[in-house]
Amino acid sequence: MSLFLLFLFLVFVVFGVPIAIAFGIASISTMLLFTDLPMSIMTQSMFTSMNSFIMVSVPLFILSGSFMDEGGCARRIYNFANASIGWLYGGLGHVAILSNMIFAAMSGSSIAAMASIGKMSINALEEKGYPKDYATAVALSSSMLAVIIPPSILMVVAASVANLSVGKVLFAGAIPGFLISVAFMIYNFIYCKKHNIGEKAPFSMKTLIKQFVIAIPALLVPVILLVGMFSGYYTPTEAAVIAVVYTICISLFVYKDIDIKRIPTIICKNAKDTASILFIAITAKPAALIFELDGLPSIIGTAIAAVSTNPIIVMLLLFLFLVFVGMFMDATAAIYILIPVLLPVAVSLGIDPIYFTVFLVITLAFGLITPPVGVCLYAAANVTGLKLETIVKASLPWLCLIAVLIISFIFFPWIITKPIEIFFN
Repeated sequence: MSLFLLFLFLVFVVFGVPIAIAFGIASISTMLLFTDLPMSIMTQSMFTSMNSFIMVSVPLFILSGSFMDEGGCARRIYNFANASIGWLYGGLGHVAILSNMIFAAMSGSSIAAMASIGKMSINALEEKGYPKDYATAVALSSSMLAVIIPPSILMVVAASVANLSVGKVLFAGAIPGFLISVAFMIYNFIYCKKHNIGEKAPFSMKTLIKQFVIAIPALLVPVILLVGMFSGYYTPTEAAVIAVVYTICISLFVYKDIDIKRIPTIICKNAKDTASILFIAITAKPAALIFELDGLPSIIGTAIAAVSTNPIIVMLLLFLFLVFVGMFMDATAAIYILIPVLLPVAVSLGIDPIYFTVFLVITLAFGLITPPVGVCLYAAANVTGLKLETIVKASLPWLCLIAVLIISFIFFPWIITKPIEIFFN
């Protein structure tokens, strides 16, 4: 059943059928051909996938990110980052990375990061003499931080599918996201020094203080979100509501970059973006049910055990597999398919479920910036007008750096697990 479903799904995707519809048709066809179960079971499973308090946070975080972009938060964050570290060698490259890091802690969406911070960064870098392809590679690679650093939308989805604490999964992504950001800055510094590119902005304490004061309302977003969630004062869903209300208020009354008439337009656009994610979630649930009926997790577990029972070797194999999957499949869809199948296998080998879930999301995030279906890659092409092959070529060193860092998380899993033990115990 599982093989038939996956084969049918891939055939539909190859012919350009939207992922959510491909899931639905493949699941219905498999259930009709291979089981005697009533179709009501499928509709019930689809309903239960959305009947979740946690999943309500997904459209709300996306909406919050839209208001941050439209309401001027992104621009104020970029200006603050420029005043903070723009004086370093390769300064604007560092600014692009830092501003993406801050914006990641606000929006949780890589697409939003690429469309707002990314666009500003590329334009600024190009104006200061950075090669356009390099500037695009910096912004593109940094955009993936939004699905690693909390409050990542993909982390929320993954935690929900895995039935794990959303707070712990989000928190576990913070240190890896920070380390990836630092590694990006080190590489940017070395590259700019070697090729003698990049203009250092003069440091001004007066400008830094001014831009910090202007950015305070925007910078309070991640503080309000993360402190409240990790202290247990409110849930991720409640945090998402607070984020939406707060960003609307600062966009309307503080920065005044939008007026009240724009709000319905932003909400309607956001509804369209949200629908594509939740539609996948709905139609993926019956597929997960079929995998469970077919005993796919135990089959894969037996196959992996036949290769090795060493957790490191297994994780290295899964890394290669997840990179391949991420290159050809939407990350949200992959989460709904793979977590129910692979998580029981990982747990049976003694791998921490939170560590595995975070590792899976980080590795799948790799696919957001790689061909052939990387959504951020296509967004970068639209923003810059560069050919995809030009962007991919310029991004290769960054992709190799990301791969090395992800592999390091395999050999040093405590990077992900230790902060959870310290903070939550």
